[in-house]
Amino acid sequence: MTNPREALLDLIATLSFKLGEFTLASGQTSDYYIDCRVTTLHAEGGRLTGIVLLDLIRKHCPAAVAVGGLTMGADPVVSNVASASAWELADHHEFYDLAPEEDHGDEPVLLHGFLVRKAEKTHGTGRRVEGFLKHGAPVVIVDDVCTTGGSTITAIEATRDAGMKVVGVFCLVDREQGGRLKIEQALAEIPSDEDIPFISVFKATDVRRAHVALRADE
Repeated sequence: MTNPREALLDLIATLSFKLGEFTLASGQTSDYYIDCRVTTLHAEGGRLTGIVLLDLIRKHCPAAVAVGGLTMGADPVVSNVASASAWELADHHEFYDLAPEEDHGDEPVLLHGFLVRKAEKTHGTGRRVEGFLKHGAPVVIVDDVCTTGGSTITAIEATRDAGMKVVGVFCLVDREQGGRLKIEQALAEIPSDEDIPFISVFKATDVRRAHVALRADE
């Protein structure tokens, strides 16, 4: 049976990867484009995204109680990871009401979701962070594709400005165009007793290789 990570890679390579001539949001040109939203908004792709990222978050950032990112690339990623955490706990409890501030020993807690606006809204509460928001809470930032790292760094800064503690950063695909270095530099500047990890599930070369292999098999 194909494991979730392999199945997710096949879906991204099939649904989200395209060869051609493209101008990226950064202004750079590329001979390929990866639109992970096609996969993360796909029913099975979303389910797999949640499972794969949740597993990595539990492994590398077990203290995290929430997951968030910059709208809109992170939106489905956040929702799928949060839902995956609820399904994980539902397997252990017929009924559960586990708040992140409660101590449950070694048992994982629910990962609630939050989204970071690109700018503060000018009405209502005026909040830039929507959803889960608790001062001092350990949280992780997620994104779908990392190119220059700008959107991820924006989310990190806004999350910290809101009073939460960033303990890890995860993305589905690292385009290997300098974003990792910038994000790691930004994380290194955050006061912390431990190194804050930046982890990508796949690299662009992984996705490209899988895409070419799948086309060869057609």
